[in-house]
Amino acid sequence: MATLKEFEEALREQGMHMALAILEKLRERDRSTRRVSRGRRIAGKKMTPELARRILELHGTTEMTQQEIAFQLGVNQGRVNEVIKRGKWLTEDPSAPEAIARDKAKARIKGEDIPTTKPTKPNKEKPARVSVKRASSQPLLFGDDL
Repeated sequence: MATLKEFEEALREQGMHMALAILEKLRERDRSTRRVSRGRRIAGKKMTPELARRILELHGTTEMTQQEIAFQLGVNQGRVNEVIKRGKWLTEDPSAPEAIARDKAKARIKGEDIPTTKPTKPNKEKPARVSVKRASSQPLLFGDDL
């Protein structure tokens, strides 16, 4: 099977200029009608326990896919998966890992200091390592006392 480029080269070699002209017109037509649209990005809603319960309700009562649920509710498909598979976002616990991650991301976007969730431990200094070197450059032999 030949590629389009190989086909075009074969037409040139055979001197089939009319076929090349037709091929070029088809390309121009395709370029003028082809439109590449930008990817659609959904501005996600804030995940709340109510929204998480709605996701579980739709998942349990309908045959909708995670992507369809996400599109209908205006959230990311990954969030739908987190709710269904891991039970995330079902409580309003501010110390939940997903709530902490959300707060860190918001602080990072605003350029604020990132809140810490765990108290920092004091930095304990490690004891200095003591190295012992032999005074002579003679190799150590079996039976030598250190």
